Amino acid sequence: MKKYTNLCLLVAAGSLATACNSGSGSSTSSTNQLNSSGNSLTATTVAHPFPQSAKITYKLSDGTTAIYPAARKDSDVEAFYTYWKSTYVAAAGMVNGNQLYRVKFGKSTSEAAQTVSEGQGYGMLITVMMAGKDLTAQTTFDGLFRYARANPSVNDSRLMDWHQPDHSDGDDSAFDGDADIALALVLADQQWGSTGTINYAQEAKNMIAGISASTIGKTSYLPMLGDWTEQNGKKYNQWTPRSSDFMLDNFKAYGFITGNTAYWNTVVQNSHSVIDTIQAKYTTGLLPDFITGTSLSTVTPAKANFLEGSTDDDYSYNAGRDPWRLGVDALLNNDAKSLSETRKMSTWIQSSSGGNAQKIYAGYTLTGTKLSGSNYFTAFFAAPFGVAAMTGGAGQQKWLNDIYNGVKTLHEGYYEDSVNLLSLLIMTGNYWGVNTFPK
Repeated sequence: MKKYTNLCLLVAAGSLATACNSGSGSSTSSTNQLNSSGNSLTATTVAHPFPQSAKITYKLSDGTTAIYPAARKDSDVEAFYTYWKSTYVAAAGMVNGNQLYRVKFGKSTSEAAQTVSEGQGYGMLITVMMAGKDLTAQTTFDGLFRYARANPSVNDSRLMDWHQPDHSDGDDSAFDGDADIALALVLADQQWGSTGTINYAQEAKNMIAGISASTIGKTSYLPMLGDWTEQNGKKYNQWTPRSSDFMLDNFKAYGFITGNTAYWNTVVQNSHSVIDTIQAKYTTGLLPDFITGTSLSTVTPAKANFLEGSTDDDYSYNAGRDPWRLGVDALLNNDAKSLSETRKMSTWIQSSSGGNAQKIYAGYTLTGTKLSGSNYFTAFFAAPFGVAAMTGGAGQQKWLNDIYNGVKTLHEGYYEDSVNLLSLLIMTGNYWGVNTFPK
């Protein structure tokens, strides 16, 4: 990398770059446009260029202000993003003259050949946040979205076929990938407007309509596993969600852009009801990877080997995202229920580990016993607890500091690194949503 004094800092195409206008991180144009909120943009303006840490303060519903890691630096995120993008984002061919991009499932030859919809969602959320610092962010974002569109689910073409290029495990959708892709499109409308080559607002509405029609319970109003799940199926149905699919900030953004707030508020409230029912049974506040039931009041952890493996009833490699998903809703949207739910988990893990972040283990039973084989530290479990710790006030400041210092330069695999980077964006105050900036 070469650095030029008083000139733009440019890195190879597709990687990090700093805008010439370093004060704003955006460029100018005389062609005006509006995003769906009516905010004036120019054709090349980035409305919320990275970094936003000096502008964003997360407020909590109890009137307090979120805490941040004492050593947080925007440069920590920049460095991690440069590594993440160069390691996991790959060109994936052309469609109608447009470059496609995909997020690689890992670093090994076999992993690098695969892509999952969850990764596309993570990639789109990350790149929309890094716009202004990465001058190619919009190009990458568009290519990631076009890849998703080029690989639709066989059940609902508005959604993405969850696993490429493998067709042996079905060509249908997975809820979390579609949910993050849709949220990223809503935020892209906020970032770049929707009068360019991709109408982000309309694409978001199309995808949200697919999510609602094919992956939300008709009477439970809970997220289903994917568009392959039957509403009243014998084993997998509208009462069998992943806890990590309670993506409450996503649902609120859907209500924002579609205007259908009543519907999505019901999804939010029913998700809270399930979370509260499970948390009432376990003092840890932890949630299981998978949940079963027949009503909001009868939900319970699924049994082992319900879908993916022996830890389906535990706090494992699905549920490990819960402190991030619930925590970001508490931080961005002042949600009192999310705050309470997040603090239960955060208080327990701090106590359980003895205040030593390196003793956050890779999975627990819901009663708090570490899982067999989980005696190691990984950012996948630690970084989301860092997001949760932001809600804890002075009593969790040192704890938050230790988590942040433990994960900010930790490189592992695709899944861990993607969740870590999204958590770092939040912990540094650089992650935003539809309610962050004045309309």
